[in-house]
Amino acid sequence: MDKPILDVRNLSIDYPISIGTVEAVRDVSFTLEKGEALGLVGESGCGKSTLGLAFLQLLRAPGRIIDGQILYHGNDIVTMKNDALMKMRGRNIAMVFQNPLTSLDPLYSIEDQFYETMKQHEPKITKAEAAEKAGKVLEDLSIDKKRLYEYPHQLSGGMRQRIMIGLGLILNPDLLIADEPTTSLDVIVEAGFIDLLAKLRREYNLSIILISHNLGLVAEMVDRIAVMYGGKIMELGTAEDIFGKPLHPYTEGLIGCVPNIKLDQKSLVSMPGSPPDLVNPPKGCRFSPRCPKCMDICREKEPELKTKEKGRQVSCWLYNK
Repeated sequence: MDKPILDVRNLSIDYPISIGTVEAVRDVSFTLEKGEALGLVGESGCGKSTLGLAFLQLLRAPGRIIDGQILYHGNDIVTMKNDALMKMRGRNIAMVFQNPLTSLDPLYSIEDQFYETMKQHEPKITKAEAAEKAGKVLEDLSIDKKRLYEYPHQLSGGMRQRIMIGLGLILNPDLLIADEPTTSLDVIVEAGFIDLLAKLRREYNLSIILISHNLGLVAEMVDRIAVMYGGKIMELGTAEDIFGKPLHPYTEGLIGCVPNIKLDQKSLVSMPGSPPDLVNPPKGCRFSPRCPKCMDICREKEPELKTKEKGRQVSCWLYNK
């Protein structure tokens, strides 16, 4: 059996600050197979974006990986030197960032930014060749290739987001990490983006990690879902299992918060309380202060992420007795 394209083992990330240490990610482990799409879902501040940045060693100070491994085709990204990281970023693993306005350089045209990205990995490419390739990618994203000669401030938010998606796809990477890639897109363009990613997955056997609050988008695009809360994975399984029969009380609450079109729905379901303070996380399970099924052991001891059946994993004392 082939090795997974990405193998994350016991990864922990801290942010030391003046009042203590933010335990942003704790003991996260999962694998991603070639051609597979994995969704990372959870509330804001649960560690999804931090995890995505760690895969490319792009954590901003004071963020740091304090333990664990990120194995890309068996090579540990955590211990990679800067030269190796520069060769890998964009060519092998690419990322679509959450905010295109701060990710695009306002002083350079879209053409220049595509050219710079390609020239980093293909030194002999000419500007005309780069523009031709970029133009084809933009047309796939429903943008007129004439927009190549404009600057970020001349584009709408949706266009800027699609430009970021194009920059991520231009070098045909093995793995695409997409952090809220459809935030600025309307539903028509979002549907086109979903179709494009599905096409790329088929043609290039592309692996995808999709970070999103949009559970509908995740359900449509991914094979498996990892549900995060308080920097930890609470549940991991196929999209069908997670949405069809959620095991963890947090997963149940997260799905219950999504508006339902059933005529008999009188109000939205909400979870009481707030996400945990990761400088002083609660003892035991991090969801215990908000959990409707909390038991005494949940407040005293943290459950492990254990495999229940057919590769499905859950971190909950309801199943870890």
